[in-house]
This record gives sequence, C-alpha cells and structure tokens, in this order.
Amino acid sequence: MTNDDADLASEVPSIAAHEVQVIESRTAQIGALSVRRALPTKGRRTVGAWCFIDHMGPEPVSVEHSIDIAPHPHAGLQTVTWLFSGEFLHRDSLGSEQIIRPGQLNLMSAGYGVAHSEENPGLTYGQLHGIQLWVAQPSSTRNGEAAFEHHRELPGLELDNATATVVVGEFAGAVSPARRDSEHVGVELDLHGGDTTIALEPTYEYALVVASGEVLVDTQVVTPGNLAYLDPGRDECRFSTRGPSKAMLVGGVPFVERVFMWWNFVARTQDEIADMWLRWAAGDERFGDVASPFPRIEVAPPSWVLQNS
Repeated sequence: MTNDDADLASEVPSIAAHEVQVIESRTAQIGALSVRRALPTKGRRTVGAWCFIDHMGPEPVSVEHSIDIAPHPHAGLQTVTWLFSGEFLHRDSLGSEQIIRPGQLNLMSAGYGVAHSEENPGLTYGQLHGIQLWVAQPSSTRNGEAAFEHHRELPGLELDNATATVVVGEFAGAVSPARRDSEHVGVELDLHGGDTTIALEPTYEYALVVASGEVLVDTQVVTPGNLAYLDPGRDECRFSTRGPSKAMLVGGVPFVERVFMWWNFVARTQDEIADMWLRWAAGDERFGDVASPFPRIEVAPPSWVLQNS
C-alpha cells in the first residue's frame, strides 16, 4: 500500500440494482513480485469486511529469481494467504513458522500489531501463484491480541461443473474452521466448464476475482485483472465458463465502520496511522521482531506526517 492508496475515492458509483459491475485491477509491485490489485480501487474500497485483494503471479521461481517478502508490520486487519501453486514460508513476531502450500490457509489476525515475512522456503523451480487478501477487523477486535492459525484441510463441495473450497465463513452448508470477526465468506471456485449456479446470502455483497481462465458472470465477461462486484439482494448467481477456470469469491455484510488504509495498516483515522508508522520506525515492541534472514522493510512517513513536521 502507498500514499495513493490512502487517497482512494470513498464514493461508490451508482449502479443499477443487480447489475454486475466489472472493475479493472491495477498493477503493483511487491519487491520482486508483480501483482494485480483488485481491491481497494477508486470507487470500491471494501466488499463486506474484505478490504484488500492482490492476485499474485503466476510468477516463475528460479535460483536467480527467489520471491521473498521481508518483515513488515500489520495492524487492524487479518491477512488471508491462499496459493494455487508454489509455497511460502510464513514467519511472524509471535514465533510462528509455517509453510503454506496450495489448498491450505494461513490466517493472521494482526489486532493491535504484529510483524511477519513470507519467504521462499527453498524452491528453485516452478511458479508462485496465489491471492493475498485482507479483512478489516471490527472495533471489537482490531485492538486485540495478534494471533496466527494454519489450516491444512478445509471443507470442499461438489457443485454443477465446479468444485468449491470454503476458505473462510459458511457456504452452501459447509463451514470453514478459520476464525472470522465479522459476517464474511471466502470461497475458491474451481470451474470445470459449463454453467454453475450458486446460492448467495441476500444480505451480503460479493466480488469475484478470476485467477485463471475467464468467467461469464451473468452477462459480463471477467478475466484475470478484473473484479466483478455483485450488490446485496441476490439469492443466486450463475457463472459460465468455456473451459477450466479458477476464481475466488468473497463477500459479506457491508462493512459500516470507516476504513482508513495506508501501507500495511487498517485504521479509522490519520492519527492512528501516524502512530503506527512512528512505532514501526522506532522499532517499538508493539510489532515485535521476526526471526528472518531478511532486513525489515522501512518506509517513508505518510504524506500528512511530512506536511505537519
């Protein structure tokens, strides 16, 4: 996240009821990793409590090209790491050290503050491909203790022409064991080709992010690099594909609390963000230390801190 992310327009464009809104992602660079940032974008800051979606890769891994994200802080959010191919080694200031592989979930609740890294566990070939998502924590937990959990197995469902894996929340009667602090859901859809109709929770808004292939959502074609937004009030939606496609469906009750994002922090005010940055820059114990071979990431202060200094 950059200063530009903090200034994203908060206005939501008006759309006709139950019209599928397709929003183009923008390219961002995370170290050596190129990503498509599907959320936040101008005009769409959150979908339920989901406030950040980066589609990573596919990115080749080699001896010369090792993908590592050095130690950095988080506060006020949960990180949800989901891979389609490759591996990451998660390390955090709680002492966690966990390899994540495709079909497994790493979920870190930052609360008041935590730091972590995501590193290549030694791979020298293949591809890294996945999605990194954030969930804005509500006021009831956003200043609570940090926590980390890893889920090796998650519930799966066979649908018409598709397989679903319930990453977070409840979907079609299947419930993920992962923690959630608000009413939201995240589901990987492995679409085999043909039509797939899924039931939706009418009180939720949803978004579909395509990872590979292309998906027809009602009458809108969605390809990697785009997000399809579905407004509340729907009880079902039909997806159509000509061949194998992978996508992530996220949704939830619209998040009513104000969300102010900058870099790796989710807060409610600029003052909170400034305090988070100052504490990270000072090496404050709020975020702790990560047992990583990589030096921690430092970043310039927010623009409003510079203006007031």
